[in-house]
Amino acid sequence: MQASVHPSVTDPTVRAAVDRLAAEFAGRASPDLVDHVVRGSRRDLDVVPAAALPEMVERLARQRLIDAL
Repeated sequence: MQASVHPSVTDPTVRAAVDRLAAEFAGRASPDLVDHVVRGSRRDLDVVPAAALPEMVERLARQRLIDAL
């Protein structure tokens, strides 16, 4: 049986959100922190319908970064 890869590892939604938020928070949050927060946000939204996922992941990650800073 082949091991499954968690969606956030390969999900283009995650990569796109990381790229946008890393640019938005440049100088305030490290790229590693942004990546960590976006991936955590994606995991927390596993129950969200696929069509809403890109927007919800980015919104949740942005709010968590704002709260953390």
